[in-house]
Amino acid sequence: MAKKLEDYVRSIPDFPEPGIIFRDITTVLQDAEGFHLAIDELLKLLEGVDFDVVVGAESRGFIFGAPLAYALGKPFVLVRKKGKLPCETIEQSYELEYGKATVEMHTDAIQKGQKVVVVDDLIATGGTIKASIDLVEKLGGEVKKVIFLMELAGLEGRKKLAGYDVDAVIKYEGK
Repeated sequence: MAKKLEDYVRSIPDFPEPGIIFRDITTVLQDAEGFHLAIDELLKLLEGVDFDVVVGAESRGFIFGAPLAYALGKPFVLVRKKGKLPCETIEQSYELEYGKATVEMHTDAIQKGQKVVVVDDLIATGGTIKASIDLVEKLGGEVKKVIFLMELAGLEGRKKLAGYDVDAVIKYEGK
């Protein structure tokens, strides 16, 4: 019987604190069949979606976004932590549990009117991806779909992404 993607994800109870189940994707990546299945499943989420560019958030969004862009013959755009991109950038800050974070994108990365798919490994609270979406929209791009390998539904990240077409390969009900 063929393995499902969930079979490749390692679940670690009580990490980083009691009551939390950490969903580890390193076991997906270090298994060639698991990684292949992950990319294939993400590609299925994009069937029928008309778009021009794939955007991935640092750093695990790069791991999944770049192979998708390659497979579909699309350009890949990076969203990075502040201070990591060498040319002119725009930035967007967002709230973390303790403090703030800021992400950036090159000002020439998205052209006005381009249709964009945003990719990351996990949606938890939704802050990083919402900031990434804000960057795309500041540059005049239109977000057509937002996809994730996994969703932790208990953290309600979809609420921050209301109004966007959001999908995940694996949905975990808890945190």
